Amino acid sequence: MLQKMLKFVDRDRVSPDQRSPEARRADFDEIYMEFAAEKAAEQASRCSQCGVPFCQVHCPLGNNIPDWLRATAEGRLEEAYALAAETNAMPEICGRICPQDRLCEGSCVLEQSGHGTITIGAIERYVTETAWDRGWVKPIRAGAATGRSVGIIGAGPVGLTAAEGLRRQGHDVAIYDRHDRAGGLLTYGIPNFKLEKHVVARRVERLLAAGVSIHLETEIGKSVSFSELRDRHNAILIATGVYSARELSVPGIQSSGVIPALDYLVASNRRAFGDVVPEFDSGRLNAMGKRVVVVGGGDTAMDCVRTAARQDATSVTCLYRRDRTNMPGSQIEVSNADAEGVAFEWLASPQEIIGNERVTGVRAERMQLGAREPDGRQRMVQIENSAFSIEADMVITALGFDPEDLPRLFCEPGLGVSRWGTIVADPITGATSIPGVFAGGDIVRGASLVVWAVRDGRELARSIGNYLAHMHICDKAQVS
Repeated sequence: MLQKMLKFVDRDRVSPDQRSPEARRADFDEIYMEFAAEKAAEQASRCSQCGVPFCQVHCPLGNNIPDWLRATAEGRLEEAYALAAETNAMPEICGRICPQDRLCEGSCVLEQSGHGTITIGAIERYVTETAWDRGWVKPIRAGAATGRSVGIIGAGPVGLTAAEGLRRQGHDVAIYDRHDRAGGLLTYGIPNFKLEKHVVARRVERLLAAGVSIHLETEIGKSVSFSELRDRHNAILIATGVYSARELSVPGIQSSGVIPALDYLVASNRRAFGDVVPEFDSGRLNAMGKRVVVVGGGDTAMDCVRTAARQDATSVTCLYRRDRTNMPGSQIEVSNADAEGVAFEWLASPQEIIGNERVTGVRAERMQLGAREPDGRQRMVQIENSAFSIEADMVITALGFDPEDLPRLFCEPGLGVSRWGTIVADPITGATSIPGVFAGGDIVRGASLVVWAVRDGRELARSIGNYLAHMHICDKAQVS
């Protein structure tokens, strides 16, 4: 067979085509076109097949990227999918929403040498969508029944991934979630233009078909007590994520028109499902015809500004206290927002929400980068006499998320938490301070990426499986 790899010397990096910014702003459909088979194979063939694959090293899941790129280049797509799915329960989701520029693609040797990184995310999405279309995504095959059951609190990426792994081991699995649809932030926190919801729904349906039970609109501590859940199951996994919005502490923050990011995004996603959302219909959570200012520089802030642009806001401005280089969000998302008409005010820190009862603007101060702090980030220094104002009818705060007070909500004071409110869990096993109770994802590590959640779910399934197997051995020993 002729050598199909190392074609980076005569083939440039090409990303999938995007719909025009004008077309994108008119709907909430995904913005990227699918790769054609020939283009996916061509881009995959650019891979240099490194002896030390930094793309794989810097992937939280340790995905075998070079091997499935080679399989794609050589037309062995079913094998490519099998390799991708071996380490990742949601490759088509990660292919869409992972910040590849900060992970696998940003670590690509070709990127560092000036040839342009491999379009890993787009190829991953193409391979997996082809697998769904051709029936290569097989039903989950449950292992021989163990007689053990696991209760999972949270139907987000950690819970869904762990459920699949545990079901394959033969355990009974029940997921409990407070929302009326499974998926967590995949369903309600991420806009359709980044992740259309049928992509999440088919993963959920696959779990249901495998015998996983999902109990929706079930809030632990209200619908059912935590102690009752422990009585029902041999092990518990807490995978709630973090939902408590960080507050902006400035005068005027209580003014009407100041909206938490998650409230805003959930309302938009519910409308996309066809739900009746009174606060959207009343205009409170609808940016149409408004001058919108979003405070924050992470991926959630980018989701908000791009959503507001699609809701026909009069203007959309992102206000962030650091510069573009130091923002935590994906640079690709910033570029997309810029193309869609979003204005950016870098090095600007909000000092006051203007307006008596209803917001009319934001007063901010210019900032500059100072000396580095112990964590490596540069200290922010306010520039004297640099105040300026931005007119606004809606201010969306997107400053990140903190854990809820789970010991109080679960009425379980024995559940150990850190000084930040995250659950204290063994870094290897995920075991908490309560025997048989495990935790993982954002509720342990703090607000993070979906790919880390998938990784935690995968590892927790193994850990809980080991715990249940040991329990079985102990039971047999007692009987004998």
